[in-house]
Amino acid sequence: MKKAQKKRFTLIEVVIVIVILVTLASIATPMYMNYVSKANIGAAKSQVQLLADAVQGYRTDNNSYPSEDSGLDALVENVEDLESWNGPYIEGSLPKDPWGNDYLYRLDEDGRFEIICLGADGEEGGEGESADISNRD
Repeated sequence: MKKAQKKRFTLIEVVIVIVILVTLASIATPMYMNYVSKANIGAAKSQVQLLADAVQGYRTDNNSYPSEDSGLDALVENVEDLESWNGPYIEGSLPKDPWGNDYLYRLDEDGRFEIICLGADGEEGGEGESADISNRD
C-alpha cells in the first residue's frame, strides 16, 4: 500500500498569492479613503445646516442671533437669561465636526451669522478635505 501524500504549497505559490493580495489592497485602500473623505464632508455640511436652522429658530424666538460670546452654546442652554428663550434648539450637546473639532460661530458687522467647519486640518483655509465649510457656501 502506498502512503497518502500531502499536497503542499510551494514558496512560489505563496509569494504569488501575497503579491495578488497586496495589489488588491493598494487599489482598494485609496478608493476607501476617498469614500470616507466624501462622507465626512457631507456630514459636516449637514451639521452646519442643522446648526444654521437652529440659529434661525433662536432668532425667531428672541429677535436676535446669539451673541458671539454666547456662541452656539445659546442653542443648548439659556446662557443669556432671556425670557423669550424657548430652547433647547438642538437636542443634547453641541456636535463636533467629523474630525472632532468645534464648529465656529461668527457675527459680521451687518448682523449676519456664519457657522464654520474648519475641515480635516482644523485650520482656516485649505482645499479638498481641508477646505472650510460654511452655511454661506
